Formats: sequence, structure tokens, C-alpha cells
Amino acid sequence: MIGESIYDRASPPHVMTSIRLPRFFNATERPSLSRQMMRIGAVIVLVFIAIAFLAPILQAIGLIQNPTEFLDNPPHVAPNMRHWFGTSSLGYDVFSRTLFGTQAAIQVVILATALSLVVGVPLGMLSGYRGGKLDRALLFLMDTIYTLPGLLLSVTLAFVVGRGVFNAAIALSIAYIPQYYRVVRNQTVSVKTELFIEAAQAMGASTWRVLSKYLFANVIQSVPVLFTLNAADAILTLGGLGFLGLGLPDEVPEWGHDLREALDALSTGGIWWTALFPGLAMTFLVVGLSLFGEGLNEFVDRKTR
Repeated sequence: MIGESIYDRASPPHVMTSIRLPRFFNATERPSLSRQMMRIGAVIVLVFIAIAFLAPILQAIGLIQNPTEFLDNPPHVAPNMRHWFGTSSLGYDVFSRTLFGTQAAIQVVILATALSLVVGVPLGMLSGYRGGKLDRALLFLMDTIYTLPGLLLSVTLAFVVGRGVFNAAIALSIAYIPQYYRVVRNQTVSVKTELFIEAAQAMGASTWRVLSKYLFANVIQSVPVLFTLNAADAILTLGGLGFLGLGLPDEVPEWGHDLREALDALSTGGIWWTALFPGLAMTFLVVGLSLFGEGLNEFVDRKTR
């Protein structure tokens, strides 16, 4: 037809091509409160992760001080252009120690939650699948651990294993193993009666094959949510251990230890910066992880339904 363009002949006018994005990333629809919480929390956590990675680089190029050096700095200097967050009672640069405290916190928390996940998830799957005496014994053990306050248990274990990054991770992880165990065990008990599990058993599949191939993907949905919420709690517990002098060694920058050192300065009056900035850093990271975990929880529940 005269006047018809080559584009009109190539595709009919009633056919529209578009790229469909997942609903979570669809910018045209109004995000729900859970998505907004998840996005805000994700941004906060990513900022702290970036700080943890960039802190050694910033020190190497001379933009921030070494967090363990204090002899060249006068004590209790208020925030200024040279020391953005001021200095502590010993002369430590508070800005540098706050940034490097992020690195220590993320290292310990990731290691602690990963250890508890690696132990709790397999035990929960095996207990729920096999049942019997093994299930009853593990339930009794995990319920006993779960009844103990997390901070008290971590303090007791910190006395036993000593101070250090890996030792602090061990002291923190014991308190979270029962949570992974109970969530995964309950999911396994409900899923193991499904027809596809019975069919795999009838075909002679071994226990390891059933657990790894058929059960794992169906019982793991709630674990990422629990991981983020436990990470937020672990930040506070690590801060409590550091405040009590049971967390990391003194030469390692850590928010709880810095808050303990700032306690004496607060009593003198007027010296607020030594406690404010480490406390704010801990608070923001906990809030970010909590927002991300709560938003992820609602998102996973909606996907499951």
C-alpha cells in the first residue's frame, strides 16, 4: 500500500513488544511497604560493606589514619578538619576506628552466621527426615540451648575460647544453631510426606540423595530471612562482648570496645564524640539488617503463598 512504511509492514500495529521485568524491580507500580523497607535496608547494608572494603584502601593512600596509631594525636580533641570524629582518650582517631570497626563487625558476623547455618541446616534436615530417637535427642539438645539467653551464652563461651575473630564467631554461632535447626526441621517434617519424596524413596534413593536433591530446595526458603535477622542480633551481641572486654583483641578496632573506652570520658562531661559515632555506626548497621530481613520475610511469605 502506498504510504505504508517498512516498519508498518514489518510488525502489525496491534502487536506490541515489551520487556517484562520482575515485579520487585518494576518501577511503574507503587512499591509496597515491605519492598521499601527491603530496599532501604539493602542500601544501608551495601554502604557498610563498601566501607569495610574501602577502609584499607583509604588508609593506604593516606586519606585516613592507621586505627592502631595514637602517639601522634592529642587526646580528646573535638571533631575538626583533621580528625573528623575527634580523638579518644588515648589519642586514637575516632573516624578511622569507626570505619575499621565496620570491617571487624562484618567479618565476625558473617563467619558466625555462616557457622551456625552450616551446622543447623543439615542437623535440622536429618532430624526431621529420620525422626525417632535421633530427632528426640536433637530436639532436647537444641531446646536446651535455645532457652539460654544469647548474650549470656556468648559471654560464657567467650571466656572458654578466648578473644579473636574466629573465637568470637564461635561464641556467637552457638546461640543461632537452634534457630536454623528448628526452622529447617519443621519444614522437613511437613515436606517429607509429599508424593515426590515418597516416589524417590520407592525408587531406592539414599538418604543423602533425598536430603540433597529433593528436600534441600524445599526447606531452605526461610533461611535467608533468618540469616539477616541473626546478623543484626550478632552485631549487638558482638558489641556487648567488646564492651565487656571479651570480644576482639585490643589492637583490633571494634565498636563495643570503643564504647567501653568512651564510658569514662562521658562521665567528665562535654566529650560526646567518642561514644556517639561508634554507637551510631552500630545502630545504623543493625537497623539496615533488620529492615532488609523484615522486608525479605514478607517477600518470601508472599512468594510461598
